[in-house]
Amino acid sequence: MSNGGKMAVVLGASPKTERYSNMAVALLLEKGFNVIPVNPAGAEIHGLDSVKSLDEIGVSVEILTMYVNAKRSSEMTDLIFKLRPGKVIFNPGAENDELAAKLADAGIKTENACTLILLNTGQLTAE
Repeated sequence: MSNGGKMAVVLGASPKTERYSNMAVALLLEKGFNVIPVNPAGAEIHGLDSVKSLDEIGVSVEILTMYVNAKRSSEMTDLIFKLRPGKVIFNPGAENDELAAKLADAGIKTENACTLILLNTGQLTAE
């Protein structure tokens, strides 16, 4: 599973290739990240088996990129804190200012941004 790059978790990963969360899994892999897709159905995405919930992840995570709406992410606040990622990226449509503020208060970096753009512009790298 490890290719030497940072560990990235895609919350709300979709097996549908037209979805941005699916494109994010593909581009993260292409850019050298180790990727864990999170999909409640446990779907296979770009050759990776998804985990059904954040509580199934037992490794250190540098990046958590969010593709779920604020209601869903608020329901997962405790699991996100337990995961303690180095940074949480709220993609367009997934913004959650209340959760972002709680994470920032706990010393977890947050950003409202598009993961695909961050990767394609070199602002997010696997090193």
